[in-house]
Amino acid sequence: MVHQSVLAVLALLFAVGLLQVVSSRLRMSLPIVLVLGGIAISYVPNVPRVRLDPDVVFLVFLPPLLYEAAWFTSLRDFWRLRNAVLLQALGLVLVTSVAVAFALPWLVPGAPLALGFLLGGIVSPPDAVAATSVLRGLPVPKTAVAILEGESLVNDASSLIVFRFALATLATGQFSLTTAASSFFAVSIGGVLIGLVVGHVAYLVHKRVISSSATDTLRTLITPYLMYLAAESVHCSGVLAVVSGGLYLSSRAHEFLGARSRVQATGVWSTVVHLLNSVVFIFIGLQLPLVVGGLEKSGGPSLREAIGISAALSVLVIAVRLGWVFFVAYTPRLFPSRRHLPRSPDQWKIVFLVGWAGMRGVVSLASALAVPLVVAEGVPFPHRDLIVFTTFGVIFATLVIQGITMPVVVRWLKFPSSHHERAAQARALDARIASACLDYLRSSCADDLLHDGPFARLAAHYEAVVAEGEIGDVKPAERPLARYQLALHEIAEVQRVEIVRARRAGTFDFELIRERQEAIDLEAARHEPTADE
Repeated sequence: MVHQSVLAVLALLFAVGLLQVVSSRLRMSLPIVLVLGGIAISYVPNVPRVRLDPDVVFLVFLPPLLYEAAWFTSLRDFWRLRNAVLLQALGLVLVTSVAVAFALPWLVPGAPLALGFLLGGIVSPPDAVAATSVLRGLPVPKTAVAILEGESLVNDASSLIVFRFALATLATGQFSLTTAASSFFAVSIGGVLIGLVVGHVAYLVHKRVISSSATDTLRTLITPYLMYLAAESVHCSGVLAVVSGGLYLSSRAHEFLGARSRVQATGVWSTVVHLLNSVVFIFIGLQLPLVVGGLEKSGGPSLREAIGISAALSVLVIAVRLGWVFFVAYTPRLFPSRRHLPRSPDQWKIVFLVGWAGMRGVVSLASALAVPLVVAEGVPFPHRDLIVFTTFGVIFATLVIQGITMPVVVRWLKFPSSHHERAAQARALDARIASACLDYLRSSCADDLLHDGPFARLAAHYEAVVAEGEIGDVKPAERPLARYQLALHEIAEVQRVEIVRARRAGTFDFELIRERQEAIDLEAARHEPTADE
């Protein structure tokens, strides 16, 4: 039995690898190909049925995926766009839940309003991994991507809270708005505080306990699980704990992780997250036979009726999202005190793109599968199989249909190119770093070294970067002197300090800062002392 399970896992990973090749050949977003591939695999004869366990999703998959997203999110951009992010992550979740709550009894006669709120909470949160994967490589504004990433860090928490309250209402038959509101804020604030506390403890451990880069990487893998479990153990939001802790540690990573640790952790996390995301999306496709089989056994609506309900709700959630993003973007300008705000001619394009990029993902499906089989005392949960099927239908419609049409939408919107602006920023940032390196050389090296040998080559390189903003490779002497090796290590530290200053200044694009940081880390790791290894 164990051997069969291991063989099934290996076969699944092999299928993921093949589908990644198909995705690159077809130039189609990987999540879409994985879902479609999972559906195709699920109907191959004699293929074992793989059931997605919601507990595994929430405990094993969700913490590292949220942590990685928070780690690579600019805290400055998140704070700058906080109003738009919160209106999407909180306001849109509530509006979608209300819309679905009132639409479901009309589509399914006899369905209670609380059941509609439950389904609304399930299908309301978009999946940022799907959205950013679909948008990757497309010429879209950074603002739109930042809003989508920021929204995804918070909307899972708000949707899961709505889900829990609706589930409790169905079980007890009682609902109190004041109790729900107070509990909502308590769960949210508690989760944020716990995440910050655990994050600070992790920061102190990283900084004060001497260890190797391998141990540092291991700690980064453990940290999100500690945050999530600590918050969930006291009935607070584990999602917000991971997000707040991840943002905190990301903003201070340069203080407690050396270059070698950052390089190794980045590589490990890239592999882990890519694997988790791939498995999650192929799992979504593999659930279709189980979902259809459960619906057929339930004795409720027929498959044809369920497809119609799913299609109607898919159109509803897409329309609600588009309506909401335009409402929150333009309604404030109706008030006299807000009319002075500048309006970009491309604002409506960004708003439409954010509205169209509302692809649902694994959190929605895991929430649907987490709905219990019975309400209380053996009473079957009303329309459970229909909820699971409808959720799958909404995921399929938003992920596949909207995802496939995204390149067409981007071409239609015709966003202005930001290539020249980014190139100018890159030249300015490189010149700033090179200037700091020149200052170090002039203050630390004797004049004769600056005009002869490898130091002269270094100085000439940095002078060229400052003068022309050109990036070149520094070719050290074949047999570098010990002093030269030490200088290279110290220069890497000068570059690191300067990149941190540039990041804090907030005048450069966050992705550009991150790219330069990774390049500096790779160079610094070559010259970093290895006594700790």
